Amino acid sequence: MRELPNPLSLFTESLTKNKTIKKTMSERIAPLQKILQEKMGRLQINERAQAQSKPVEAPAVQTTKASPISVTWARHQDEVKEAQRLRYKVFAEEMGARLKPSNEGLDVDIFDNFCEHLLVRDNETLKVIGTYRALPPHQAKQMGCLYSDSEFDLTRLRHLRHKMVEVGRSCVHRDYRSGGVIMALWSGLGQYMKKNNYEVMLGCASVQMGDGGHYAASLAKILSTEQHLTDIEYRVFPRLALPVEELNSSLEVEPPALIKGYLRLGAKICGNPAWDPDFNTADFLTMLRLDDIHPRYAKHFLGN
Repeated sequence: MRELPNPLSLFTESLTKNKTIKKTMSERIAPLQKILQEKMGRLQINERAQAQSKPVEAPAVQTTKASPISVTWARHQDEVKEAQRLRYKVFAEEMGARLKPSNEGLDVDIFDNFCEHLLVRDNETLKVIGTYRALPPHQAKQMGCLYSDSEFDLTRLRHLRHKMVEVGRSCVHRDYRSGGVIMALWSGLGQYMKKNNYEVMLGCASVQMGDGGHYAASLAKILSTEQHLTDIEYRVFPRLALPVEELNSSLEVEPPALIKGYLRLGAKICGNPAWDPDFNTADFLTMLRLDDIHPRYAKHFLGN
């Protein structure tokens, strides 16, 4: 497993803010956000109850007493806040993402109360040092959409929703970006998928746009080959597409560790990238079918 690259190493590089952006993604998808906000208002009481007492759907990853880290699923709102605090520290303070202002230093959005939150802790300090969130099918149905719906038209994936988990908001504290933490997170996700008989994981892999997008455009060209793309029936379409035709897409580039790691697992790219101005990133929608996981990684990821 040592050969598997750190899939979150791109977080060690800061994002450059684009001050010339006149219209953000949130403005372009305002109708969808309005629907979500109205839905949240109707479900406010139910959400609070969920946040306090929702059951954990997957067991903690087994660790030994000598292990420096432990992996669990958040059991109550205080633990969810620990994940949100780490996300804010990484995304807003370190990477410069334009998140909703928070007096508590939390990265919070309307999906959090519908998600399961995977936590990695330092057993010595007990601090949360890594996190992923997972939106299972029944919660996505109650929510009314996936987070990815805000960036992509997912019409062609509609038939998969009943067995598909959306994962995202992944980050690791800058002092703990090692292969061990990443593999612990992936193992936790794999066991969660297996325990609940889910078949597909979906999530955005973000690429920085500090050079104006030329790297991302060149990467999009490389990933547009049949080897890396899903079959045509699983393609999606960005709501705010990266303007590849206006950028230099002829650079010789290597995929970042995050995408390279997913591809090694057996994941595929679902089409052209979307542009997220708030994070100043190009987002590639990535789909991993458990049946397609490379045998080399199946034992660790699924516990087989």
